[in-house]
Amino acid sequence: MSYAETPAGPGTPPGGLDDALLKVLFAQSAVGLLVLDPQLRLVRANSLVEGVGTEEYIGLRFTEAFRLDDPDGSEQLLKRVLAGEGPVRDHLVRGRLRHIPGDRIFLVSAYRLDGPDGPDGTVLGLLSAVVDVTERERARARETALAAVRDAVGGSLDVAATCRAFIDALVPGFADLAVIEVVDEVLRGADPPVGPLPPDTPLRRAASGRCEAVERDEVIRGHPVGGTRRLPPRTPYALAAADLRPRLVPLTAETPWLDADPDGSRALAETGAHTLIVVPLTLRGAVLGLVSLYRCGAAEPFDEEDVSLAGTAATRAALAIDNARRYEREHVIASTVQRRLLPQAERHQAAVETAHVLLPGRDSGCWFDTIALSGARTALVVGGVAGEGLQSAIAMGQLRTVIQALAGLDLEPEEVLARLKETADRLAHERAALPPSDSLHGEPLRAGCVYGVYDPFTRTCTVARAGHPAPLIVGPDGRAVPLDVPQGPGLFDTDGALFAPATVTLEEGSVLAFCSAELLADERAEERITRTLAHPGRSLQQLGDDIVYALPDDTRSAGAALLLARTGTVSEHRVATWDLAQDRTTPATARLLVRDRLQGWGLDEDTVDSTELIVSELVTNAVRYGTPPLRLRLLLDTTLTCEVHDGSTASPHLRHARTVDEGGRGLFIVSRLAAHWGARHGPDGKVLWTEQDLPAGDTD
Repeated sequence: MSYAETPAGPGTPPGGLDDALLKVLFAQSAVGLLVLDPQLRLVRANSLVEGVGTEEYIGLRFTEAFRLDDPDGSEQLLKRVLAGEGPVRDHLVRGRLRHIPGDRIFLVSAYRLDGPDGPDGTVLGLLSAVVDVTERERARARETALAAVRDAVGGSLDVAATCRAFIDALVPGFADLAVIEVVDEVLRGADPPVGPLPPDTPLRRAASGRCEAVERDEVIRGHPVGGTRRLPPRTPYALAAADLRPRLVPLTAETPWLDADPDGSRALAETGAHTLIVVPLTLRGAVLGLVSLYRCGAAEPFDEEDVSLAGTAATRAALAIDNARRYEREHVIASTVQRRLLPQAERHQAAVETAHVLLPGRDSGCWFDTIALSGARTALVVGGVAGEGLQSAIAMGQLRTVIQALAGLDLEPEEVLARLKETADRLAHERAALPPSDSLHGEPLRAGCVYGVYDPFTRTCTVARAGHPAPLIVGPDGRAVPLDVPQGPGLFDTDGALFAPATVTLEEGSVLAFCSAELLADERAEERITRTLAHPGRSLQQLGDDIVYALPDDTRSAGAALLLARTGTVSEHRVATWDLAQDRTTPATARLLVRDRLQGWGLDEDTVDSTELIVSELVTNAVRYGTPPLRLRLLLDTTLTCEVHDGSTASPHLRHARTVDEGGRGLFIVSRLAAHWGARHGPDGKVLWTEQDLPAGDTD
């Protein structure tokens, strides 16, 4: 019974009110309204549902009228409303309308229409409210894509990673295909060219990506990541690079400029790309590269709002790429400085075999060294300045130069580090005195160093360390050799504690591993390294490589230095030692002993004569001013070393005697005949030593 047939009474609507309400509701509603019968066929629609309110749609099913992407899912949802499971509110669906091009996004709500008997009676159908929210969702998608670019781009100082993050932020949310190309010279650290970009400038593909809907990625396959190309003339790519303005380009089979780029034309046709946005990567008038964005298949074509977003995103990417480029250039410079300051070749040592591994990475302040000392001893050094960049490499070079100079003074390891720390303190004061505007002002310096000396005659290794890990030692039997070296303060620490050495006696064939701190970062590092070193049959270089192979990935990216040394002894055929009497006839005896030994080694007469004179002067000085015991030693290696030991701790001094003086010329003569000379002190006296260069072939 209709309202018109129902007697009027209190609270009863007047006759014809249903029709009036329905007319006003459909005419004045701010949203689209649809009435569906129980079979979900369209019965009535108001004019706000564009293109669906016409007679040709009446009788079509809801999913047919809107040509939904997921018709089955939407139909099941509406059937649950008919079944009384409650209304649907604000459900997003995607579809297309016949008279409006492109994909549309609808916000759908549905309510069941019950008959006069209420919920338990006849179900008349559904009332559905439909709102076209395409533009709202597109704006939201643009905001999401731009937020993704802001969040993802700029967090890395690697150009490739920055470009990859940019592509991942835009695909698939904003574009179906995306390609970013960077000027090749920029990737090599050069400054970006000022626009316009010359047409023959090579661009290198830094990153690309595609959505899953694009089955064949011919755009990417035609120009693989890492490949270079020159922009085809008379194309949007070349024009955007020339005037530095973005381009919105529809792509069809009749697009005229595709003839100038046949490879790109074929690839675009096979992917179904229909719209292109080309945006130059520019920063302060300089051109870093080009971004190409594509939409394919059924995706909505790009519009001017999308071009604006692409430009904003490209500006963000250009800034991040330029920051990464600047860092990369500084890193390259710092790495170059570091390499130039480190030993350029393996140095021969009398009784120690050495090998090293230098891992490039962020840390440009680590160094290693092997320094030949008097008496066939060898200094083994590994250190590092915390931080990265050119300033760390410079500080590393300063410290390495100082430690080489100190090593030449024949100081004990703890004294070398004490004097090195004095130099480090001066460097820290100099940095602290910089003006506040200087970027280094107030930037802390941290550095560590471990210094060891191996003596092949006593087979001892004495080690001291300053804020640095102690070396690891493995004997020839493969077992770890304990070495408890007291920890000294770091080189730039304010702690004034003294450095204390530790000495260990080693079997011939023991292996020492001096590691930078990065190699010992995890708790199992020492065990892993000592286990690797327990293979006496492998060469030092192979052992070093094995240690690197077992490192965690993050260690390799940080950079590190590893110095390996295998201990040995000096061949008895290359050494001669004599205990001499503290007597005035001893110099003559020493000359005879030296001549006989050197002739036995087959050295030339000039070398024999020079050595006789050197030994005569040194022994005479020891007899006259020294105390017993008196010992003479000759060592033949790449040079000829003479050592005279006596029990006195008094150091001789080089004098320049006047013409009328009868003495004082001994050390002056020695300094003229020897390439190097010096004195080293020990608990039982001192040693005066000289080194003479030998003619080629005399050391065979």
